[in-house]
Amino acid sequence: MSSAVIPKRVVFLVYPGVTLLDVTGPAQVFSSANNANTEGPIFEIVIASSCGGAVATDTGVTLNTVPLEEAESSPIDTLIVAGGAGVFGSMDEFRLVDWVGRVGRQARRAGSTCMGTFLAAAAGLLRGKRAVTHWRHCDALKDRFPEISVERDQIFVRDGSIWSSAGVTSGIDMSLAMIEDDVGHETAMRVARGLVLYLRRPGGQSQFSDPLAAQSADRSGTFNDLHAWISENLDSDLRVEKLAERAGMSPRTFARLYVERVGRTPARAVELLRLDRARSLLESSEMPLVQIVQHCGFGDEQRMRRAFLRHLETTPNSYRLCFGRRSA
Repeated sequence: MSSAVIPKRVVFLVYPGVTLLDVTGPAQVFSSANNANTEGPIFEIVIASSCGGAVATDTGVTLNTVPLEEAESSPIDTLIVAGGAGVFGSMDEFRLVDWVGRVGRQARRAGSTCMGTFLAAAAGLLRGKRAVTHWRHCDALKDRFPEISVERDQIFVRDGSIWSSAGVTSGIDMSLAMIEDDVGHETAMRVARGLVLYLRRPGGQSQFSDPLAAQSADRSGTFNDLHAWISENLDSDLRVEKLAERAGMSPRTFARLYVERVGRTPARAVELLRLDRARSLLESSEMPLVQIVQHCGFGDEQRMRRAFLRHLETTPNSYRLCFGRRSA
């Protein structure tokens, strides 16, 4: 007769103002894995906070939590720092930051959901690591913690024993991946089916984020007017020579300065603007693909398809099936 399997202890760290779904989404995934396992619970789920007790989330719904001391009264297998606007206030709690750093290094695995990456970074868990957070906050994460390699387009990132996930529901994707890593594909698939989720989202590891979020790197605003003009003329000739003429520069000077200020080549920026417009049309209209190709200036369907595969790891048709009006 085999001995009972001791459930792995999964601790979610929360604080006032935490995003409810950043906690309950991943927690439900781990709980569903328990339900899907015929041999008994795989995970023990614990929600912890600095002092324990009721913690108000961003929705006003409160979570019952245990204090930090109780959370680590038994060995912690996985520590997950939840995200939310309250994370910045929690970073001022030196005791909490120290606890996250110490426990996160002792645990077999540590992760964060959405903006929880900031607290994990403040605790030193991400030093020299690759990581991600919600696409709106990727630049702030990089500015505040330059030692982190921020991968803004990923749904979640695993670097050794340290995991991080992007915006809100991406924590669910990360948790599914953790379960697949722990107990295999079959159990993870049962969980995904039970929750009516994709085991791996169409689009692979893309956040489907605003492709021009990186424009914030151009804090001088040198090319703001040019970007607005490009957006209104996506079906025009947007080669470097034409853009340089519009900007009043030589092509060589324009190309060099653009990369310095924006962080990508003009050609890549144009492609991303076209991609963003195509995504919007696929989401909000029933316009045929051939018309979207013309409207966005891709030239032909294959070129647009390659752009979708390159940046979103999906096809235009698949994107429309997932996010278009008909899918709704």
